[in-house]
Amino acid sequence: MSPHVEIYRFRLSMALSILNRISSVASAAGFGLAITWLGALAAGPKEYKRAQRVLNNPVGQLVMVGWSVATIYHFVAGIRHLIWDEGKRFEKKQIDEDGRVSVAVTSGLSVLLIGAVWALSRCRKTREQG
Repeated sequence: MSPHVEIYRFRLSMALSILNRISSVASAAGFGLAITWLGALAAGPKEYKRAQRVLNNPVGQLVMVGWSVATIYHFVAGIRHLIWDEGKRFEKKQIDEDGRVSVAVTSGLSVLLIGAVWALSRCRKTREQG
């Protein structure tokens, strides 16, 4: 561990930097699960039903939500880094503002995506029942 950890006050940008690294690993793992799901789809109805049972239970849905949020955050943080690559928004105040904006954008996009998926699944279940 860096000897300077005790010197610096913990800031939002530090947490977001750590979160960006974690989200990249979570996003990659999620894509691995998506490829596994596609493999089950290609393998036939029996394997596909088994994969769907796993994804439709509460733990599977929580994993899918986590993957979605991690991927969205990693994308938003990537845009933030592209802006930095242009040499812009390096003042502490701007970095803090951008950090709060990235959290807000991630939250908003995550709620929109998860809400849309939930609404579509409810619509599909209603259609199947009646």
